[in-house]
Amino acid sequence: MHNRWHTALALFFFCLAGLLGGGILWLANARELASQTWMIGSIPALVALLHGIWTALRRREAGVDVLALISIAGALFLRQELTASVIAVMLASGRLLEGLAERRAGREMSALLERAPRSARCYRDGTLVEVPLSDIRAGDRLLVRQGEIIAADGTTITEHAVIDESALTGEALPVTYQRGDPLRSGSVNAGDAFEMVATATAANSTFSGIVKLVEAAQRSKAPATRLADRYALWFVPLSLGVAGAAWLISGDPLRALAVVVVATPCPLILAVPVAVVSAISRCAQRGILVKGGGALEALAATRNLFFDKTGTLTDGRARLIRIDRTAAADRIDDTELLRLAASLEQMSHHVIAGAVVAAARARALTLGIPSDVSEIPGAGVSGTLDGLRLVVGAHDYVARAAAVPPPVRDLLDRTSVDGTAAVLVAIDGQYAGTLLLADSLRVEAPRALRLLRRTGVRHIVMLTGDRREVAETVAAGLNVDQVLAEQTPADKLAAIKAARDSGTTVMVGDGINDAPALAAATVGVAMGARGATASAEAADIVLLADRLDRLAEALHIARQTRRIAMQSVFAGMGFSLLAMLAAAFGFLAPVYGALVQEAIDVAVIINALRVLRIRPLRAARYRMAAGDLERLHAEHQRLAPVLEHLDAAIDRLPSMSPEEALPMLTELDTVLKEQLLPHESADDRDVYPAIAGLLGGDDPMAAMSHAHREIFRLHRSLGAGVTRLAAQPQDRATLYDLQRILHALDAILRLHFAQEEEIYQSVAED
Repeated sequence: MHNRWHTALALFFFCLAGLLGGGILWLANARELASQTWMIGSIPALVALLHGIWTALRRREAGVDVLALISIAGALFLRQELTASVIAVMLASGRLLEGLAERRAGREMSALLERAPRSARCYRDGTLVEVPLSDIRAGDRLLVRQGEIIAADGTTITEHAVIDESALTGEALPVTYQRGDPLRSGSVNAGDAFEMVATATAANSTFSGIVKLVEAAQRSKAPATRLADRYALWFVPLSLGVAGAAWLISGDPLRALAVVVVATPCPLILAVPVAVVSAISRCAQRGILVKGGGALEALAATRNLFFDKTGTLTDGRARLIRIDRTAAADRIDDTELLRLAASLEQMSHHVIAGAVVAAARARALTLGIPSDVSEIPGAGVSGTLDGLRLVVGAHDYVARAAAVPPPVRDLLDRTSVDGTAAVLVAIDGQYAGTLLLADSLRVEAPRALRLLRRTGVRHIVMLTGDRREVAETVAAGLNVDQVLAEQTPADKLAAIKAARDSGTTVMVGDGINDAPALAAATVGVAMGARGATASAEAADIVLLADRLDRLAEALHIARQTRRIAMQSVFAGMGFSLLAMLAAAFGFLAPVYGALVQEAIDVAVIINALRVLRIRPLRAARYRMAAGDLERLHAEHQRLAPVLEHLDAAIDRLPSMSPEEALPMLTELDTVLKEQLLPHESADDRDVYPAIAGLLGGDDPMAAMSHAHREIFRLHRSLGAGVTRLAAQPQDRATLYDLQRILHALDAILRLHFAQEEEIYQSVAED
């Protein structure tokens, strides 16, 4: 690839120097020397054409280069050296532009190899030494420190090992392995250092196998055919037929040469590369790295999309979604429970512990410093804070220090179905509550899929290594057409190969486990901002901006580029046909024909450059400043405790008598009145008019304002119900009505907040 680029560059400058040098000599009245200079300047182009055509014939292909060869060779034969030189420059410039597009299409595996570990820490004769991967043998004892990649497949000999397998399996949450459990190379140690015994060499381990799959898939992928060659089947015979007829009727070979010269398909040779290079540049401005013109052309024709789940359709990170205190001792509220748990969890290196701490900090909670901290990696942590003995962790770990009520076991069974992780908390020997964490959908994922369908995508499939229950839960919220769950890298590769046989296939992923499928797909798209290097290198397109809606923009740009390129091609060919007729009737000499052809080239290039002005596939006319987006997002974060307060009331209400429920409901009513309603009023008064101005239209936020009215109505109903309950404390019917109101309010608030987040991001600055 590198050598071809330099060859194209040298060819262009040589031909251009020949044309300009001959022109200078002609003006200096050295006519014979000028002709020789033009001839010499055109010979490299002739040689390049011969080589290209010979290579194409060996592949049983033919293209429009045949006309360029005939026109240059014919011009030289008929002593029309200037004509030959002009055509040579046009040809060389087209190859240079095409080479520029191809230069971006390199797919070296260097970055993938850089991600792979170069060495490992191995015990030899009782001493810990660092050895190259090639020296690892089955049976070696290895030490894997925190954050390091496991170098070879093996089994853990430490009590616990916390492993991040997201790059291999797509599972967003880390997995805790016990002594004797198998470990796979390419996974990352997400906890404390541990020891393991290798069961295979590095070359025969999981990570190495995935690299081999990627390389094999890349080798099996056929190169894209140039768009121009598709029209050669009829354009070349037509041009030669017109030239032959002109020669036969007039008896003048110059007429035939003039026809072939104006038929030289530079609009085909130039328009497509210019449009492609412009599209690549436009995509780069939008945070989309396109590695080759073939990827754009294939993307423009796609109707079927395959998505990985974790890190692609979802955030790929655990987030606190709920605090459950069902059957817990009523000692503290949800906020204090989170503060205590996070204060203790900040002493742990576990990924889930980090998610708990992040949730507390997002709520601006002040964390304390615990003492007497003890941790069993992957199980839990205990310590003392503010005179309280805290135990935080998995069910089995917390159950050793406190009696866990049976309803909690039922809760864990229910939440495990959709992949939710549970962190139990005990205080002074009593169960205090459960923190539920899960990988959530990307804010922009539903909108991105809607935009993709708007741009013509007909079939969307989700591929994932997750359990089917988890996968179907995610798919239900996205309206995907098919779910393929529990897929290994080899399974994903097989699915893509099967789909590729029936047409253009696009695969979108971000993990190492996606790399083989990305390489095998017609077009592979990688989430490059947080994705694995393997997937980014195997892909044809990398979304550098960590936003899935950029894929819809890439598809939009690809289709607009194809439309503009086709306009240039057909307009150029149409003008060429008219010029061919003029040349056939003797109105255009060869050299003037070459100049006319050059004018056509300029016109189609200018049209192709319109690709640089393709507007983004966005609804908003203007953009919201990034700082404003952060401020609005922070306001939603500050309201998270209000939603948790509402959830806690919903969970506790069924088991309470009206007399017990009244104080809790009165407090909730006050919280909603003082914190939630002012926020919604300010949104309707200040934020929505500004957003409406960005979106355009008569009243684009009407539906959102209607949601505000419904929230206010439900709150008035809640207040009225609390008043009735205070007047008639024994009225259980009122209690049931209040429970219905709380459920409705919780549902509409969560939906409303999610819709606001999606709208805000859709109008945010890039």
